[in-house]
Parts: sequence; structure tokens; C-alpha cells
Amino acid sequence: MIKKTIKYVSRFVKIALFVSLVFIIESSSSRFLKKVENENFNRNVDLSTMALKVTEMAENDLYTAVDTFTGSLTGYSHDCPLCGGTLACAPSYNVRDRRDYYPDKEYGIVKIVASSKNLPCGTIIRFNQPKISPDPIFAIVLDRGVPGNNLDLLVETEEYASKYIGRSTVTYDVLRTGW
Repeated sequence: MIKKTIKYVSRFVKIALFVSLVFIIESSSSRFLKKVENENFNRNVDLSTMALKVTEMAENDLYTAVDTFTGSLTGYSHDCPLCGGTLACAPSYNVRDRRDYYPDKEYGIVKIVASSKNLPCGTIIRFNQPKISPDPIFAIVLDRGVPGNNLDLLVETEEYASKYIGRSTVTYDVLRTGW
């Protein structure tokens, strides 16, 4: 009788172990299936996509016009008759080395323009002037000395200013007002 009991207990333990093993395998494979059945295979892709979308939205805001003006566009250089080579807006940017650009933190390399006090120093503007560039020109107000809504674009030489810019009417968008 003891042999039969041991035999039944042994079978019962084997069956219990087998059922436990099947249950463990089944439960681990169902976790795997849940991951595989998930429509979102890689959450990193979604985070990357979201980051790109946020960047795109920030860039769109960066290039959205705050205001639009129309005025005359002329050109000047660092060596014009009344120019000292240092711009009026702080920091006093020195252009005696014929630099006609400014490295802005938000907009990158931009041209320099003079404006009236209607536009605060550090204002970023965008305008089109096909004689100068087929692409839109981005500029920052770092100098003074022109009336009203007019702009004076800093260029390398007075000869370039008279040959390519002259005096023309330009419509420009204000993208950032002041620093």
C-alpha cells in the first residue's frame, strides 16, 4: 500500500510540475505576445518624432512675422563719410574689418541693418531683394541713422551699395522685436 501511495504521489508531483512548467511558459509567452501585439513597436521612434515636431513648431514660431512695414532700402559700408566703423547699438559691434553680418543665437548668421528708433536694437527682420539674393534676407538692427520705416543695409563697400542696392522700396517682416 505504501508503494502505491508513493507511486500516486510521485505521479501527482510529476503532473503538478508539468502543469506548473506549462503555466510558466504560457504566461511568459503571453507577455511576449503582448509586446509583439502592441501597435507601438518602438516608443523611441515616437519620442524622436515628437521632438522633431516640437522643433518644427519652434522654428515656425521663430519665422512667423510679428509685424510688417514698408520703407526705403539703401546700403552703406563701414567706411561711409559719417561712419566710424562702430555700430550704434550695444554691444558696440566693430565693422572696420568689413564684417557685414552678425552671429545671432536664435537666427544664426544675419546681415546688419540701420534703422530709426521705431525698431529697437536687436530686432530681427526678413525681406526679399532679388538684386542682392534670390533667397529671403535676414537682418538684425544694430545701427541707427535712418528716418521712419527705412532701412540701411550694411555691405562691404560703398561701390557695392550703389551698384546693387541703390534706393528701392522694400516690405519687410519683423520676426523678433529687440533683444
